[in-house]
Amino acid sequence: MTGSSSADQSVSDAPTAPGGRGLSPSALATGGLVALVGYASSVAVVIQGLAAVGADTAQITSGLVAVGFSMGLSAIWLAWTQRKPISVAWTTPGMALLAATGPVAGGFPAAVGAFLTVGALIMVAGLWRPLGRWIAAIPKPLANGMLAGLLLKLCLAPFMAIGQAPGLGLLVLATWAIVGRFARLYAVPAAVAVALAAMAMNPPVSGALPADPWPTLSLVAPAFTWEALVGLALPLFVVTMASQNIPGLAVLATFGYTPRVPPAFLATGFASALTAPLGAPTVNLAAITAAMCAGPDADPRPERRWQAAVTGGIGYIALTALAAITATLVTRSPPILIEAVAGLALIGAFGGSLLAAVQAEEERIPALVTLLVTASGLSCFGVGSAFWGLLFGGAMHVLHRWRPAGA
Repeated sequence: MTGSSSADQSVSDAPTAPGGRGLSPSALATGGLVALVGYASSVAVVIQGLAAVGADTAQITSGLVAVGFSMGLSAIWLAWTQRKPISVAWTTPGMALLAATGPVAGGFPAAVGAFLTVGALIMVAGLWRPLGRWIAAIPKPLANGMLAGLLLKLCLAPFMAIGQAPGLGLLVLATWAIVGRFARLYAVPAAVAVALAAMAMNPPVSGALPADPWPTLSLVAPAFTWEALVGLALPLFVVTMASQNIPGLAVLATFGYTPRVPPAFLATGFASALTAPLGAPTVNLAAITAAMCAGPDADPRPERRWQAAVTGGIGYIALTALAAITATLVTRSPPILIEAVAGLALIGAFGGSLLAAVQAEEERIPALVTLLVTASGLSCFGVGSAFWGLLFGGAMHVLHRWRPAGA
């Protein structure tokens, strides 16, 4: 990996390269796979997160359409202008945060106000470097502990589903396990396909598919409440920056790509703020799909891999055509089955965040306090557990680092 990164570095900073002309078939194929895997593996998490903060089916459909265009156009613009495989994705950990937080004061309009605020903060992070440095200064074990605490409940759902719907739960879990044994990349999409097929054949859902499958947009006037800004917008911003944007830049760096950071934050922040009134959640730099686009499978020549990110962006826009059908199937099916699919999609993220949280022995206790407080669902003054987890964990971090004078 190190050798390929240093080799890639020499070509990654140039806007064009002699070998970069022409379409790369492998990059185009990788981009299409990125869109399919990225959409199928976490769309259930997005829908569950939006529903948890009060969105109805029409608003979820609108949000899926808007976020698809937001991701797609941002990725196309960034990859095209910088000639680097910069992938953009919705904030899956952030949507898990929404699912764990639940309803907020002010309903879905307040959540939309939080989305808009997060988009503005990401733009500020691109313009005002100290803010980005403050987010980066949050101890990584605490940030990962908060993320692990948010994901814990969702990751238990696949096994809880077996108790509530044994047949469907075992079928989805077996599909994930068997496909993952031979092709891990396709495990979650296969489980999603099986779950959607089961939902479509379920009598309450099979007769309730939309008569007009073409998706429509719904405008939601944003509302700004103290509870939503502190309990939702602030943790969502921290999660997006610490768990998506910063790792996304790190993944690109491992392949020798050093994109210009301010344009990346300005583009994703602007797209998030612009589409928030349509119900779209925040978008950010991708990490997992960034590795797919930036790796040698996309193209042996690093200077052509940006085409994979552009193709992935086009794929996300194309998949917005499925928004109405997907939203209807998912929202009108047993909630535990949706949570099970979402949980399977997040098991890898949970394992990674848990390992990163407890790996450093000197930070283990503060990180575990952050995890447990966040997972507890503690809510005070209308502020959700993610904020309190960071607060309690941060206090433990300071306490563990404090040494009396002369000690």
